[in-house]
Amino acid sequence: MPDELTGRQRRHLRALGHHLDPVLQVGHEGVSDAVVRQADQQLETHELIKVKIGESSPQDRHDAAALLAGRTGAQVAQVLGRTALLYRPRKDKPEIVLPK
Repeated sequence: MPDELTGRQRRHLRALGHHLDPVLQVGHEGVSDAVVRQADQQLETHELIKVKIGESSPQDRHDAAALLAGRTGAQVAQVLGRTALLYRPRKDKPEIVLPK
């Protein structure tokens, strides 16, 4: 797992993620294997994704975000309302450059 994000890096990711639409929904089954697989593919493609955590999710929104991040090797840049912003640099040629 990458180092913890700094406040400055989180702000940078939040700014980049502001206009994104959620690509994934965590529903009544919570963070299932199917959700993890989907998140994994989306992170490999986009590096930064928004995940909607539904009212019916068995986990609390912060727990669901942390669990999904843990299972995909990503980091939680933000949890705002029921939406989580996850970041994981692409293995080859990452596009998002974080400030130091």
